[in-house]
Parts: sequence; structure tokens; C-alpha cells
Amino acid sequence: MAVSAREVALLALCACQRQGAWSDGFLKKALGRSGLDSRDAALATRLCFGVLQNRMLLDFHLSGLCTVRLEKLELAVLTSLRLGAYQILFLDRVPHRAAVNESVELARRHARNPRAAGLVNGVLRSLIRALPDLKQPEDLAVRYSHPEWLVKEFVDRLGPDGARALLEADNGQPPTCVQVNTLIRDVAAVRAALEEEGVAVEPHPWLPNCLTLTQTGSLERLESFRAGLFYVQDAAARLAILAAGAQPGMAVLDACAAPGGKSFSAAVDMGDRGSILSCDIHPHKQQLIQAGAQRLGIGSIRTAMLDAKTRQDDLTGRFDLVIADVPCSGLGIIRKKPDIRYKPPQPLENLPAVQSAILRNVAGYVRPGGALLYATCTLLRRENEEIVHSFLEQEKDFTLEPFQLPGPVDGSEGMVTLWPHIHGTDGFFFARLRRRI
Repeated sequence: MAVSAREVALLALCACQRQGAWSDGFLKKALGRSGLDSRDAALATRLCFGVLQNRMLLDFHLSGLCTVRLEKLELAVLTSLRLGAYQILFLDRVPHRAAVNESVELARRHARNPRAAGLVNGVLRSLIRALPDLKQPEDLAVRYSHPEWLVKEFVDRLGPDGARALLEADNGQPPTCVQVNTLIRDVAAVRAALEEEGVAVEPHPWLPNCLTLTQTGSLERLESFRAGLFYVQDAAARLAILAAGAQPGMAVLDACAAPGGKSFSAAVDMGDRGSILSCDIHPHKQQLIQAGAQRLGIGSIRTAMLDAKTRQDDLTGRFDLVIADVPCSGLGIIRKKPDIRYKPPQPLENLPAVQSAILRNVAGYVRPGGALLYATCTLLRRENEEIVHSFLEQEKDFTLEPFQLPGPVDGSEGMVTLWPHIHGTDGFFFARLRRRI
């Protein structure tokens, strides 16, 4: 029997919860095996991400209607309920009958308990009857399906209204942003090529050479992608490289480079003139960088294996620019990886120590007068501003350096936090540090 969009979503959600798989990676592989057309693949993606974005809220509504405690249900049954509830509550174009029937069929096919289908049918029909009087929870954590500890972090930083706006943005659909490979074509030519392939294209409102795409299907299938006319990169990451100030002829080290977007962006800014050493601790990720550079026609990049925490003497003082996009909690990209919010916070506690160690180590690779870019895709002060200030207290030959960027981004303090609800970008932090001569 052919697999359906809803079944792919169910399998991805179950793998995410049972095995700790990342939903985006599992979903991409599952869609590749499924044979679904672009429309059904888009539905599977929407269902998977929608349930993850609203899981706590869905469970809040379901728990009041189900005679069995949700945590006692088989995972396949609970996931079938969540999928049905999400469609009923959030997808206007899906008839309620279809949402119920499809979830019942999922339970029938994947649950061990033969009575599971009846339970799913009864609970979802009760939800439909309750819709006119359904009340939303006042608790921000439940309403926006973010854990309490993270909501508190955001409220402490932004206040209740700002936190609410950020949580809403986290549960939105992120734009697909791409950067034009101006080494090959200009923006007008790339836009025309994409539109000829049926992609809807809009220029970014304030970031040059950046396009926002919809109706893409799989990007890898596009001839314009295979020809290297663009690379996928959020506006936030592009702004970080603009702040870094890569120039033709520079020697650049990208110390935590995979999958290579910032190296590619720097190479384009440099006109592919100079040298970029793109490093990662995993050999297979070096291959990803190499493949990307080859697709884009970039010759200035070479790769190497590097533990960014450990000093490599032959790199000391060699680089005009060092980029340190360090491992982080990833809490700025929740709208792209919604399951990040459900990961336990305890493993994150050691991240600042790792980030500090990387920053202190790679600073030794900057030549006198050179620049160091520190970047993360998180929004927590302890991984961002506090790391930079602690570094500056210890490394007296570095100083923050102001920079100018397009759009509503103020780099006058030498560091910037980008917010999804304010800038429309990923949540991101970066700081430019200059080594004194």
C-alpha cells in the first residue's frame, strides 16, 4: 500500500519522540523514499512541523476529551490524535471529516490495540463538537508550546509582550531565503531562472542579493540549484558575514564551517580571490563543504579537519579573518527546527564553557590587525554577550569594532542580536572583534 502524506508525518513524529531523531532530517529522508508528489510532500511537512510547533497546546485540548491519560496511550495513537487535532484546529482547507477519518486509519494501521481506532474517532469528534466553546490557555508556555524554562528566559529578556511576539514567530512558517551566487549570475538572471522553473520569487526587502522563495518543492531538483546559481542561507547568516567584512585577497579561517554557508558567502564577497580554510571536526561534513563549493564554482575554499578548541600551532597568526560560528543551543532557529524546544535543558549547561574555549583558541589564529567574528544561532545572553564580554576581559589585545549593515540592524556597538519577530530572520547573534596591531 502506498504511503500517504499523513503517514509520513506520523512516522517522522514518532521517530522524533521515540528515538530522539531530528524531525527535519528524518522527514527529508522519509519524503525521498515515499514517492509523494510535491503537493503531498508539502502537506506532510506542514503536518509534521505543525504538530511539533503546537504539541503542548494540542495535548491541552485533547487531555480534556480523552478518557485515557495521554501519557498512557501508545505513541502511534497519541500521534494520530495530535495529527487530527492539528488539522481540525489549524488547517481551514482540510474538512473535519477528512481529518478524523485519516487519523482513524492511521491508528488502525499503526496501533497494536485494536480498539485504538475507536478511541481516536471518539476523541476527535468530541473536539469538533467542542470547537464553539473552546478556550485557549492563558499560560504562554502551553499556548505556544514552549517549555516553561525557555518562556521564562524570553520573558526576562523581552518582557511579556515581546516574549509573546517571539513565541508566535517561532510557531510561524519560516521563509526560504537564498543568496544569489554573484560569481556566476546577477540577481535579475537568477530570479528569471527560478521563475522559469515555476518558483515564486521575491527580493528580500532590505538585504541585497537575497531572495525569498515559495512553491519550491525540493530545491535540489531545480536546475538553477544544480547549476550553482544560489545557495540556501538565511538573511541572518548573510548579515553576519557582511559584518565580518571579508575582502578580496584575504586569508580566512572558518573554524566551525559545516555545512559551509558562511564560507560560501565569504568567498562570494571576496570575488573568489584569496583563500578560505573551512574546517570541521567531522570528515563527512568536510565532504559536504567540498560538494557545495564545487556546485557553486568556488575555487578559493579548501577543507581540513580541526578541533576548534585545540590549538594548532601552524595556524597561529595566519589569518586576516577568523569566523567562529560556534556550537550552541540553537534556540534562534526553533521555527525551522521546532523540536529543539523539547530537548532537555541540562545538556546545554556546558555550552558556554565550550564556546569560550573555542573563541579563546581561534583568537590565536588572527594576525595582528585582523578580525574575529563570533556567531551563534541562539538568543541566550550566556551564550552570546556574556561570552564576548568575558573574552574581552581576558584578551586585552582584542576590542569590539562597530560595523554597518543594511536594513533595521544597528551594528554601532560591535555586536547584534537578530530576532525573528523584529527582523524577520533567524534568531542570531554575532560580534566583530579586532585584534590590535
